[in-house]
Order: sequence, then structure tokens, then C-alpha cells
Amino acid sequence: MTTFLATAVFAVLKCTPGDRRQCPSVGINAGQGVYDITGPSVGINFMGMANPSQKGTGIHIRLRARAFAFSSAEGTSPIAFVSLDAGMPGFVLKKRVLAALERELGMVYTEANLCISATHTHSGPSGFLEHTLFQFAGSGWVPQTLDAMVNGTTLAILRAHRSLAPADVRLGIGRVPNASISRSPTAYLLNSAAERAMYPEGDKDDTMVQLTIRTASGNASAIVNWHATHGTSMNNTNTLVSGDNKGWAAYLLERAVNGPTSDMRRVGDGPFVAAFAATALGDVSPNTRGARCRDTGLPCDAIHSTCNGFVQQCSSSGEGRDMFESTKLNAERQVQVASMLMHAADTQPALLGPVRAVHAFVKMPGLEVASAQGQPQHALCKAAMGVSFAAGTTDGPGMFNFEQGQGNSSNPFWRFIGDILHVATKEEQECQHPKAILLSTGSIAFPYPWAPDTAPIQLLQLGQLVIIAVPTEMTTMAGRRTRAAVKARLVQRGVLSDTEGVVVIAGLSNDYQDYTTTFEEYQQQRYEGGSTIYGPRQLDGYIQELLRLADNLANGTIARSDPPPVDFTDRIVQTADRPKLEAPPAGTAFGDVSLDVPSLVKAGQRVSVTFIGGSLNNDLRSQDTFARVVMARAGARDGVRAHGTDSAADWELVAEDSDPETRVSAVLNATTGRHYDVTVSWDVPPDAPAGVYRIIHT
Repeated sequence: MTTFLATAVFAVLKCTPGDRRQCPSVGINAGQGVYDITGPSVGINFMGMANPSQKGTGIHIRLRARAFAFSSAEGTSPIAFVSLDAGMPGFVLKKRVLAALERELGMVYTEANLCISATHTHSGPSGFLEHTLFQFAGSGWVPQTLDAMVNGTTLAILRAHRSLAPADVRLGIGRVPNASISRSPTAYLLNSAAERAMYPEGDKDDTMVQLTIRTASGNASAIVNWHATHGTSMNNTNTLVSGDNKGWAAYLLERAVNGPTSDMRRVGDGPFVAAFAATALGDVSPNTRGARCRDTGLPCDAIHSTCNGFVQQCSSSGEGRDMFESTKLNAERQVQVASMLMHAADTQPALLGPVRAVHAFVKMPGLEVASAQGQPQHALCKAAMGVSFAAGTTDGPGMFNFEQGQGNSSNPFWRFIGDILHVATKEEQECQHPKAILLSTGSIAFPYPWAPDTAPIQLLQLGQLVIIAVPTEMTTMAGRRTRAAVKARLVQRGVLSDTEGVVVIAGLSNDYQDYTTTFEEYQQQRYEGGSTIYGPRQLDGYIQELLRLADNLANGTIARSDPPPVDFTDRIVQTADRPKLEAPPAGTAFGDVSLDVPSLVKAGQRVSVTFIGGSLNNDLRSQDTFARVVMARAGARDGVRAHGTDSAADWELVAEDSDPETRVSAVLNATTGRHYDVTVSWDVPPDAPAGVYRIIHT
């Protein structure tokens, strides 16, 4: 068990001007904010695994938007970085957030200086992406999901902006051991031996880059870090909304600093905010036991991720007894390093500005790219998904026995379906080679466009830190190449110091456009290669355009930009189930207990109670809770035991549905079909004090 300090105490050191390591970052203002973005948790497919049976039944951990604003004392425009507990952001999400911010603040935040990234949890509701393929991967178009995300993200940014104040911002780097593995190690080996030798840590990058933000008086107010691991500790059988390992890590560190749930302090409401953001995680899995066959326990086929020819039998897992414990273990490992970096902030360099950003939209299909390997120019392709995309990954296998590393589909039905939608032309096939095209998504526009074609790219500078924001999941080596190329250009142009400058990738930012592998990895056509939508030179295209932005950042000029994507959501038909009339069984009322708790429970056990209730989608209770666990205060216990009268003042709050010790599920009653059986469970902490407790469902 890992123990963390409940408060963070820092020394304020005297320093001399020019001492970058000891002087506070005078001239930088910082602010932070957090808000609930939990959408509909019942009956909506989760976004990420594309598993139609993975529909939500309730909540394990609420989802949050964590926002950080920075500005210089000179009055230049601020920048804001947001990390969402979500599978990914979307162009429409950012557009609506910017519109909401403009109504509150005027034109303070724009496409250029706001970055919205996602942690890539695969246990959040779908329905917020406009392109057709992503709607098929979830529950279609669900405005309730998008509205919750827009509202919570906007309010988190407003909190961050309105709390801007002089701050001491420190930059630390650590390593997180035993929290990730490569899920495509054979593809990684296709990169040249010389390039691989540059990275002795091998096929995964366990680096954590962290900003520790402290007030002018030296108290910790926030941290935000970037570390590569997928949000798939919770597997594709999970049906409870969860922030996965990064959401759990944020919870643990915020609770350690702010204190546990109580009448005085609710988890997820600040004031200290901790974000564990996504970076180049494309081929990185948190399931450190690796891929094994479910039937034999032996390792899966390394290239195809199959067991006796079947992809469904190959999956990976973490080190816990179940996915919940594995998620917690992974979160604790991230928190241990984040906490160490936070407490060592005095030894880290301070960021002294400038604070600025540059952004561009890039039309990707047809973009002429000069290859980094010195090959002739190559135009990027229209978006297309390969056969191996349908195979899924070892974190979540597909359903129709497609295989990773597969050159052609062995499933004639899906080839037939793909051909009905669009028969890939000879030019499209040659452009994407060796990808065997399953769906030519960039060429299908019925009933709406199936795939994006315009990528938002962005650089945000905070002193000696530059954040590269891309809308894709880069593999480990793709991320390394991108960081190295951009840093070299920024050093050459005098923007960063060669020794102190740090470049980090914020993956899944501002939109979602699948994966990006290296040219070499693409040749094997594992899942990541099959999902590299613009073809084998896609990475070269991103690097080329990011270098152009680096020049704009150095020159202080506005980047040339293609037109933004088209928002066609006014044409999309809502596909989520409409609310239905609900009624309790005859002789009962909503809120009645149908399955009560035992009278005596020991610490360390799980206690559950089932209520007669309604769908949790009827009222999302944003920034609130569906469940409370309360303990009778000492002076009220005798009266409670005697079933006497009591009031709310007789009870103190000890847990709610933001705490991972609780689980709330709502299942439609099969007999009546008109009410939900709402079950609230509480894993009683081993150190819970003896007393009288009550579980409340709202």
C-alpha cells in the first residue's frame, strides 16, 4: 500500500536574479479549475472499445475536466490547457466551449490559445463526435453527452481563468516504472536499430513530465503531468463510468492534498487540482501482465495477437485480482512519481515565460510531404481504415476474427459491406499500401462524412516547456521523432535552450483523428498501423507542419491555416433512447428499499443496498452525487440505534459517488419495465471507524 502526505508543505527559498533553478517564475500567472463532465451513465455505449455490449449501467468514478490557465504579467493573451476524463475531445466540443467562453469573457480564448486534451479513458459515454464512423463505434449522436462535456469544460476553464494569480511554476521529470508495456513490440522492432539504440528504455517511454504550480507564498495549488499509458485498465466488460487509471490517479492526489470526502470538502471540487494527461500513448498498454491466451495461459501470437487462430482469445490484464484493483495499482504508481516530483519542486527549474501559442488547421489528404528519410515528396491519402483496425487490440479484442498484421480480409461479408459503401480505387489502394483497406472512410459521406480530413495542430509555450498538441494517438517512436524534430527546430531558432528546453506531446487534443505510426511500423499493419488513416507518410506530414508552426512561434507570426472543419451537427439525427415514463411498482414509492443492508458489516467488506428508482440519465446531478455514505455523529448514535428521530445534522458525510469505494448501478427492472433497480455499494475501508452508517440514494 502506498501512503501519501495529506498536506503539501514547501520551503520558500531566497534567490538572486537570473537563478533559474531557485528563483520563482516571476511574471507568470497561473490558475486552475475542475468541474464535473459526467454524462449519461445508463444505456449508452462507452467510447473506445467499439463493443456494442459495453453499455453503461452506472458510475464508479465521476469524470472531470481539469483546466489550467497561464498568462504573463505583461498582459499578453493567456493560454489554457484542459485535460478531460474522456475517450477523446472533438472539434465540435471545442467550438462550443469557445462560444460559451466568448459569452462570458469576450474574445479571450480562441482556437490558438486553448488546448483541450483527453486522458483516453475507454469507460465514458459516447455520442459527442460528429463523424459517422465514431457514431457506429458508440451510441450514435447523444446530445446529453456533449452538453455535459461542454458545460463542465467551460466551467473548469472559467474557474482557472478567474483564479489567475502570480505563481511559481516548476518543471520536473521522472520515470514511472512498471505502469506500462508496449502492445505492438514486433512493429516497434521494424524501426532502425540505430534509432532504437538512441532510446535504451526500449519500446515504451515511461517518462513523466510534470508542471508543479505553487502560489507566490509557496503552497501547491495544482500539478499537470504527461505520461504515456492507455486508459484501458478497465477492460471491455466494464459498464460503470470511470476515469480509468488517470482519473483514479487524479482522485488520489487531489484527495491526498485536499483531504477526503467530508461535509467540509467534496472530492473533485478543488482547491488543489491534479491532471494526469495523455501523451504519445498509441502503442502503450497499462496491462503489464501482457497478452496471453485465455484458454491456455500461454503468450499470444506476437504478430497477429491470436490464440489458435482466434483473436477473441487473446487479451491482456493488469496485476490486480480484477480490473478495479489493476486500475488502482496503476494509478498509485503514477501518483507515487507525481507526488515525488511535486515535493521536489524546489530543486526543479522555474518557468519564466514567455507564454504564447500558435495554431493551424491542416487539410491532410493531398498534403505534399517531403519524407524525413529523404524520399521524394508524397501526398497524404484520403482517410481509410485497414483490416487490422477491426481486429482491435490486446486491451480489447475485436469481434469478427479480423487479425492484426493481416494483409487481406478473410471475412467476405465485411469486404462486401465496405464495397457497398465505397469501392476503394486503385489510387487509394496504392496510396495506403500495404494497408488492406476495409473502409474508405474519407470517401464516404452518407448519411454524413465518415472521417475527418482537417487536423488541428498547435504549439503552446510556457517558458522552457513547449507542448505539441495533436489530434492523434502517436506511437512511442512516432512521438520520439516528433519531439526531437520540433525541439531541434526550436533550439535552432532560439526559442528553447538545448539543455533546459523540454518538449512534450499532448495527444488526443482538440479533435480525434485516430493513430499515427512511423513509416516502418506501418508496414506490419497491426492495429495502430491499420488506424493510421492518412497513409504511411502521415507522421512525416505532422512533423512537417509542426516545424512550420515552430517557425511561426519563433517569429511571433500567425500561422497559415486551412479552413476549419465543417460542423454538420445540425443535420445529425439523435439516436439515443428518449426518456420513458417511469413508475414504481404498485404499493411502493421511488426511494423505497427493495434489498436492504445487513445490520452488521465488518471493515473491509462490501455492503450493498438496492432502491426502487429511475434512470440516472434523468438528472445527471452534475457536480453532485447519486449516493452518499454518512456516519452517525457520536452524540446521535444511541437515538439512531433505537430508531428514534434524527436530522441531517446528526450525520457526517464519509463517501459519495466520486469516491472509488462506491459503485452506483441502475438496471431496468425486467418484470415491470418501468422502474430501475438502483444498487449502491460501498467497500468499507479497512480503517473505517466503528459506528452507525447510512447509505442514501438521491
